[in-house]
Amino acid sequence: MNHLTLSLRRERRLLVLLGLVCLALLAGALYLQYVKNEDPCPLCIIQRYFFVLIAVFAFIGAGVTSGAGIAVAEALIVLSAAAGVGTAARHLYVQLNPGFSCGFDALQPVVDSLPPAHWLPGVFKVAGLCETVYPPIFGILLPGWALIAFALIVVPVAVSLLRHRGRLR
Repeated sequence: MNHLTLSLRRERRLLVLLGLVCLALLAGALYLQYVKNEDPCPLCIIQRYFFVLIAVFAFIGAGVTSGAGIAVAEALIVLSAAAGVGTAARHLYVQLNPGFSCGFDALQPVVDSLPPAHWLPGVFKVAGLCETVYPPIFGILLPGWALIAFALIVVPVAVSLLRHRGRLR
């Protein structure tokens, strides 16, 4: 086996792992929603969408056999994770500035009108307000954890994409 084949196999295994981690994060959000009764707000639901997109792109990338296909999947992962960073940062800003709103009246109908909210309302339906602060986990608010997770996705995947740019064709 040559170096390129080994590199592709490693990338594919890491993409499967990334997809599983994103699904685990979504499962954690559902645990908080149904066991701890922490209702998701519009920004929470948007972050869930980004984790699902990252998982889907990761699994697609793991399933393709060409380096170019993996590179496209990784580029889509970077875009989704970067958008997740922005959403989580906005959510954190809302929670750290009392009296500020995420624009529930404007965002809620848009988020609830997306098809997945009709297919899986228990996962993608808005039920809370963005400014509601739930107890922190290890001293970090939930949007802070989401921000950390998105950053831990975007940085290494972007570095991998740039590092393997020429070799994965």
